[in-house]
Amino acid sequence: MNQLTRRLFFLALALNLATSATAAYAQQPKGIPVVGVLVVAAGQDDPIVLALRQGMRELGYVEGRNIRIEVRTAQSMDRLPSLAEELVQLKVDVIVVTSTLTAQAAKRTTSTIPVVMTLVADPIGSGFVTNLAHPGGNVTGLSLMTTELNVKRLELLKETMPKLARVAVLSNPNMPYVPKTIEELKAAARSMSIELSIATARTPEEFEAAFRTIRRARAQALYLIESPLFYGHRTTLAKLVVRARLPAIYGTRAFADEGGLMSYGASYEDLMRRCAGYVDKILRGAKPGDLPIEQPTKFEFVVNLRTAQALGLSIPQAVFLQADDVIK
Repeated sequence: MNQLTRRLFFLALALNLATSATAAYAQQPKGIPVVGVLVVAAGQDDPIVLALRQGMRELGYVEGRNIRIEVRTAQSMDRLPSLAEELVQLKVDVIVVTSTLTAQAAKRTTSTIPVVMTLVADPIGSGFVTNLAHPGGNVTGLSLMTTELNVKRLELLKETMPKLARVAVLSNPNMPYVPKTIEELKAAARSMSIELSIATARTPEEFEAAFRTIRRARAQALYLIESPLFYGHRTTLAKLVVRARLPAIYGTRAFADEGGLMSYGASYEDLMRRCAGYVDKILRGAKPGDLPIEQPTKFEFVVNLRTAQALGLSIPQAVFLQADDVIK
């Protein structure tokens, strides 16, 4: 190869590389929207996070191509403000929050970035909005409707155990809706001739002490008030409930899947998939304050027959007939 041929070869090679680099650069996503997700004790592979991703895929969003999802998990509540600030600094287009506490952190951190809430018990009582139909401001989404379901759960326990007289309630006092929930449960319990005892846990380290309180109360069953702390540590709680040999009712089937006796409430996964619709509308230009806050449309009553048998508990046929799913 003479000198002229060599020069032409390397010139052609350089031009080819430059063209390839330009084409590759052009294929890179430019300015794709970024969705921040703020959760407590739920990792990337948690069912609620996966349900959100599935909902976005169903709407045509492909991560890395036309959407970026940034998940931030707080293993302790005191990290929520800094994680919310981190998402704001990333200049995300929308923040998805998955509990009352994460919604509080996001709302306190930004008044301009749209916030889409899910798994929030009481949007009005918690001060996020003043009107469900016309929320205004930068917050919208879906209500978990927890307080409206409390009486039904207690009724299901009573139907399952007609002679039930003493129920322990496990709550996380850090949750703002807990006092109202307990008052509703007390009112319902009086009408059912049930005596309630209250046990509390703010951290996983307090679980053991809470169950000592439950044992001292000679509780015949357990009612767990929903909390992201409890959801994130549901496996540990399930083991403690099994050890205490307590029939228990929960707000989501994730606990029944872990060995809890029964659960009744809105489907977390369904709410997270529906949340994707809010994100999509906002990314297309809708204002969050114009999007009505929706209630759950899908409720699940799950009975774990294996747990009932282990407890020596016979589930009445009338209760079985109400079940959407029976774990055998």
